[in-house]
Amino acid sequence: MGPQGRRSLLQMPLLLLLTCVQPGTGLESISYAPQLLRDTLEGRLTQSTFTLEQPLGQFENVSLSDPDPIWLVVAHSSAVQNFTAPRKVEDRHAPAYFDRNGYYLTLRASRVHYKGGQQDSRLRVLRVGNDNNCSLESQGCNSPLPGAGPYRVKFLAMSAKGPVAETLWSKEIHLQQAQTFREAPGSQSKGTVVIIAFLSVLLAILLVVFLVLVISAWCSSTSVTSPEEQVRMRCYHTHHMGSLQAERSS
Repeated sequence: MGPQGRRSLLQMPLLLLLTCVQPGTGLESISYAPQLLRDTLEGRLTQSTFTLEQPLGQFENVSLSDPDPIWLVVAHSSAVQNFTAPRKVEDRHAPAYFDRNGYYLTLRASRVHYKGGQQDSRLRVLRVGNDNNCSLESQGCNSPLPGAGPYRVKFLAMSAKGPVAETLWSKEIHLQQAQTFREAPGSQSKGTVVIIAFLSVLLAILLVVFLVLVISAWCSSTSVTSPEEQVRMRCYHTHHMGSLQAERSS
């Protein structure tokens, strides 16, 4: 084999390496997708929050140290395809920049919090959008979600050098929407208008009759006796008064 053939053989591993390594492929992929809480918990989905199961035991075999942060990435469903893991966590990944970036980082934890096999009777969940008091510009703020979605989430583990591992994206999450008042059908609305008009007329008639009765009663109670009318009074004598006068005369 000539020098040119040996050179091509040496270049093949390099070409394979270049074709396999793409930007961001140094990130370890965890075959786990975040899931909504399966239990029938009240408030599992609201108009501004949703509740996830904790990813227990998913980061035990990842090359992380215990203090390394594990973030929850909340993204618009339409922004998932263009998502690139940030090299460092900065304020521009806060909820205040959600509309511009298409995602933000929240609910910082560590793999100590997500250890598997723990015997605990408490329900271990992650409530996304549950903090009404944090500033939207603060790092890790878990503020209420701004709309009905759809959203998709995944977990991102980082070290001081940058992103280390990530899970798969969840399915689309749709929040509850406010119920709008439905107007009654046209036929029913016309009937309602007729009934209201009839009751209004009837009420007006009753009010007029009541006023007439009140005025009549007031006029009759305030009539004044004329000067020509005199009150005649009779005097009555009792029997014992007459006998008493007879005894005195005798």
